[in-house]
Amino acid sequence: MVAGAHATRRVQHSMKNGFPKGSNGFASHRRELNTELEEDLEEPPLYIAVMTYLAYFFYIIFGYMRDFMRKYGLEKSKFVKEAGNQGFVPLYSDFESFYTRNLYTRARDCLNRPICSVPGGEVVLVDRESEDWNWTFRYPGTTTKTVNLASYNYLGFAENSGPCADAAEQAVREYGIAGCSSRHEYGTLDIHNELEALVAKFVGKPAAMVFGMGFATNSTNIPTLVGKGDLIISDELNHRSLILGARLSGAKIKVFKHNDMASLEKILHESVSQGQPITHRAWKKILIIVEGVYRLNVARVDNNFFFSMEGSLAKLPGIVALKKKYKAYLYLDEAHSIGAIGPNGRGVTEYFGVDPADVDIMMGTFTKSFGAAGGYIAASQEIIDHIKGSSHSATYASFMSPPVVMQIISSMKIIMGEDGTSKGKQRLTRLAQNCKYFRQKLKKMGYIVYGHDASAVVPILLYMPAKTVAFSREMLKRGVAVVIVGFPATSLIESRARICLSASHTKEMLDKALEAIDEVGDILQLKYSKQTQKIKNKILV
Repeated sequence: MVAGAHATRRVQHSMKNGFPKGSNGFASHRRELNTELEEDLEEPPLYIAVMTYLAYFFYIIFGYMRDFMRKYGLEKSKFVKEAGNQGFVPLYSDFESFYTRNLYTRARDCLNRPICSVPGGEVVLVDRESEDWNWTFRYPGTTTKTVNLASYNYLGFAENSGPCADAAEQAVREYGIAGCSSRHEYGTLDIHNELEALVAKFVGKPAAMVFGMGFATNSTNIPTLVGKGDLIISDELNHRSLILGARLSGAKIKVFKHNDMASLEKILHESVSQGQPITHRAWKKILIIVEGVYRLNVARVDNNFFFSMEGSLAKLPGIVALKKKYKAYLYLDEAHSIGAIGPNGRGVTEYFGVDPADVDIMMGTFTKSFGAAGGYIAASQEIIDHIKGSSHSATYASFMSPPVVMQIISSMKIIMGEDGTSKGKQRLTRLAQNCKYFRQKLKKMGYIVYGHDASAVVPILLYMPAKTVAFSREMLKRGVAVVIVGFPATSLIESRARICLSASHTKEMLDKALEAIDEVGDILQLKYSKQTQKIKNKILV
């Protein structure tokens, strides 16, 4: 995001405020079909923006001063340097690690804390101490139990007990840990076929194929769908895996502004009318690539950096309408929406009432809502047959581990209600309630919060780097674990805390976290929103 990109952006959805009628969101939620749903990405006060830039300016000045002192032996450097390369060009430059030496290390106690428990609603952190500004740590042998607001565990299936854990254990006894073979050789078990049939049924497509890694699901399969002479039109905030897959394909790539239907239509119109560069021949095919819920991401397109962690939803109805109008294809990445969005957890197509048949390629991962690993692609039988025969993941990668497969099957059956219980519905309801409750409370406190009320990813804008680190440390003192994110994972000015909500969070856990956030916000003066009074005057249930 460029310097001016913190200006207010408003995304409007012609949809009612919350889940569609008959959904399992808040029982008391206002169901107004004609209410326009808005996402306000509020800008910070001008003085906060100026102070943030000044803070980085002084960090850089003092960083260069310390580097000068290290160079001439006035200060000892503990940073690892490349050795034994006399006469050769170094494989990495010591200069390029400026940020790591002078900023990251000082906050390392906040950015990679070790845990020693299941990442459920609560998590146990290993305590550690440092006497040299986080270059090294020592472990006093104690732990701290905290409310966990840092894990992608939307439906709470990351458990070490219960039906999913039992199914995974039984898979180990029956099939072992792994088969050490690709899908093209001896790597397809009966449970893989069962999982693929279940995924296709769940998302509403004729067929599906699963892969052992979510990132590779995008990066190795997009090149099987498009190539030279094709055009990819990508949202500017798409995940790195989508961008890598697009680049590897050899297709021409054009980028449209995030969730901007006018920008998308302009590119589609020009591409269809002008055709390919130089020759002006018609494109062989045009593929639009978007995400269901936009997550943490850093992307570089045409020497510009784009940052995403707003928790915003794709404007799917508008995208589908344009796709049909210009006879394009649509690739939908639902890594953060499948299992977590929609009345029955079937993602943004269900949330917006879009027919899955209108989305040509549906991709998702099993790491967020299912407590497992890997990803899937669901499409027509012809497309899946093509992917099975040409995907590098099918040819070279080991197949998905049997206990992981059974974890997904068991959790998906619970969500679908095929286990004979209503536990899946209950988890979906609790997640929807937690998301709306938590977001509304934060806004009423005066925080600037990005994203959609249905999104379990809740970015709290903190802006100033020192306050961002202090926020993490103060929250830990109060028994709450949070993730903080700053440059270069966000734009320079938009450092934030990334809150991840889960169905495993009880109201008591959320209230404890909210009380801590409220208290820390007052201490550090983080409540920058100008819309607090406006929000308080609304009827929030």
